[in-house]
Order: sequence, then C-alpha cells, then structure tokens
Amino acid sequence: MSGIRMVRVRQESAALPGSAKKRVPLTVVEPEGRARGGIVLLHETHSFSRSLFQFMEDLAEEGWAVTAPDLFHRQPQSTDPVFGDALFEDFAAAKKWLLGERIRPDRVGVLGFDSAGTAAALVSTTQRIGAAVSIAAHGISEPVAAGTLPLANAVRELRVPWLGIFGEDDPLTPPSEIELLRESAARANVATLIVTYPGLGHRPDEGFGFTSKGADDVDDIPATADGSPEVAAVAARQHIFEWFDSNLR
Repeated sequence: MSGIRMVRVRQESAALPGSAKKRVPLTVVEPEGRARGGIVLLHETHSFSRSLFQFMEDLAEEGWAVTAPDLFHRQPQSTDPVFGDALFEDFAAAKKWLLGERIRPDRVGVLGFDSAGTAAALVSTTQRIGAAVSIAAHGISEPVAAGTLPLANAVRELRVPWLGIFGEDDPLTPPSEIELLRESAARANVATLIVTYPGLGHRPDEGFGFTSKGADDVDDIPATADGSPEVAAVAARQHIFEWFDSNLR
C-alpha cells in the first residue's frame, strides 16, 4: 500500500449521458496531488454516516479518488434505492468524471453497501472497469427491486473482478443464499471472491470509521480470528483495500 497522504473534500457535478444540461452532484474525497485510481461509491442514503465518511477519507489517504454520486438527485425526497437506467446513468457520469481527472478505466473501481452493494454488482455486469466490491448486498435469490436481476443471476455476467463481503448472522443474507451466490459467482468469467465473517452483522461498514487500526495494522489478524465485531470489521476492511490494490493497477 502507498504511504498516507493528505486528503481534500470537494463538491462537483458530472454530466449525465446524452445530456449537456442534466448533471448528477458528486461528493469527492481525494488525495492531495495525483490519485493512483478512482472509486465510485454508491450509497443509498441522503447523507454520509460518520463511519462511512471516515472510510472514504481512509481510501483517499491510500491514494484513491473516491467519488460518490447523489443517487437521489432526481427525487430528493425519495428514500427508495435507485436502480435501473437511473443507476447506470449516474454511475456512468461519475466514471466519466474520473476519466476526466486522468484516471484510466482499468483503475476505476466501484464500491457499495446494502442495496447499493447490489447496485455495485449490477453495474459491473455492463461496465469495463477495474474492480468491484459489494458489502452486505441483498436481493440474492429474489430481486432487490422491480426490473433488476436477482444477484445470484447477475454475478454470472460480471465483467469486473468482484469481491462480496457478508456477515454470517445478517438476516437479509442467510448462509443458504450466500452459498447459492458463491456457486453462481464461480461461473463468471472474471475473478470473484465471497468472504463471510462471524460476528459481523448487517452493515459491516459501521465499524470501519471507529477502529483505531488501519489496513496496515491487521496483517496478523486471521479473517476469522474471533467473533468480535471489531476484529471482523477490520479484517473486512483489509480485504477491501487489498482487492482494490490487487486489481486497480
């Protein structure tokens, strides 16, 4: 991993495909100086939790320009997850913005939590980028939204190396569905990895921002060292960092 860098936060916007006037707002957390790659963060809320924003800053400290499109800009009062054409348009706009920052397509990744984790996998079935990570993605055997494929079907069509991270006790992703997803992902034509952690409940990202241990501090912690949420969250975080390090090059 690269050395820690200073980071900056700015608000930008990106043109939607096929429109010179319609734009999607972006929150950008990036390193000072040249970024070594970019990560599009898909998130399903109107604001960032303290832990999620800290995680974005941690990624930026490692050299990644993290770009989070406002998926609710069409319907600001909505709380429903964004899927379908709107999702693909917003992702494409954020990706193009990163390309305009002199980041190559093979150095662009996508990351999402919960239903946005499902979204990260879905965009990875159509986009040529470098890597994708889905955390606590649901809708495995049944579609998470109308007009979308179940995740177990979608992962067979992945075009991007994909990492899926799940908690063993997450009621939205029971072990039987995780096994179904693992079998389906094995049929993809790209590298896939599904990791589960004991003691890691729904929304494993909630621990990322509050741990004092960074990704470089957990080399001696096995993936299943114990069942504590803290250890599981740090190990999951390490997997994410290593996945991007290995594939966005």
